[in-house]
Amino acid sequence: MPEERTWWESIKVEGGELLDKVRSLIREGNVRRIIIRQGDRSVAEFPLTVGVVGAVAAPVLAAVGALAALLTKCTIEVQRVEVVDEGEPAAGAATEAEAPTDGASKPDAA
Repeated sequence: MPEERTWWESIKVEGGELLDKVRSLIREGNVRRIIIRQGDRSVAEFPLTVGVVGAVAAPVLAAVGALAALLTKCTIEVQRVEVVDEGEPAAGAATEAEAPTDGASKPDAA
């Protein structure tokens, strides 16, 4: 059964970069929640569902655009989610075809 792994990421941006960064985060597809903070204060929070695109994202982007006009420096906190199958190797792990079995390196193909 697939397992979900979630984690948080913080990104510092200037007001002019805010809208572009949120737009690119929405397009990535693995973002579950976006919180915009100025200092210690949470200014806005947007929960996103899987597959949010187009007209559904428009109100979020309109609100972020309005905030970008008011905020100079802020932090975007992003909750990301990754679905991991228990049988799949972790990212970066060598597969059987890639790992040498006798400890010797593979010969170069000429």
